Amino acid sequence: MSFLDLNFFSLGMWSLGAGALGAAALSLILANTDLFLTKSIAATLEFLEEIELKTLDNESPKTFKARELWADNGAVIMAVRRPGCFLCREEAAELSTLKPQLDQLGIPLYAVVKEKVGSEVEDFQPYFKGKIFLDERKKFYGPQKRKMMFMGFVRLGVWQNFFRARNKGFSGNLEGEGFILGGVYVIGPGKQGILLEHREKEFGDKVDPASVLEAAKKIKPHSSTSEGK
Repeated sequence: MSFLDLNFFSLGMWSLGAGALGAAALSLILANTDLFLTKSIAATLEFLEEIELKTLDNESPKTFKARELWADNGAVIMAVRRPGCFLCREEAAELSTLKPQLDQLGIPLYAVVKEKVGSEVEDFQPYFKGKIFLDERKKFYGPQKRKMMFMGFVRLGVWQNFFRARNKGFSGNLEGEGFILGGVYVIGPGKQGILLEHREKEFGDKVDPASVLEAAKKIKPHSSTSEGK
């Protein structure tokens, strides 16, 4: 190989390497934008009302319509991405700090999970101070289910969330489905509707407890939301 050919070969290899590095850098930058995130579709009260939930009683589970959760006093509902996830446990614990204020307002705190794997729900209960129900059809994660796959692990915000929760002492496991993103709802009784709908954008994108409490305080007594009044 002549000296000139060697120079051309070296230049070609350098160009390929630089191109690969550039493509990787561009991919990393794009992964940290919202360009490739599935857009959420806001839920309607009518959609949520018809969701079928199940109690987690192993002996005789009961099926009921979700509207029963908020029919009388409204409700705060967390759609848990994965009970064993330490980020979900962090959010559940923060929501549970609102339990005394919610009790004073007469507003219950609930959670729904998409599956029951081993003792995962029982292990989640110490972090969450409300009742938990099963949403097998994953309707509370819709109307359009949004997933974050392995792209989540190259997002700066996700790693910041990881370190935040770890530094607070939260831990977890990898049991169960954890790619379908969750959220939090504040729903008023009757036809008052959805007062807050937080959709998890990425792993660990938790709701602001202050916003939840602010929305909960807007819930009106059922008598003032009844039809014809």
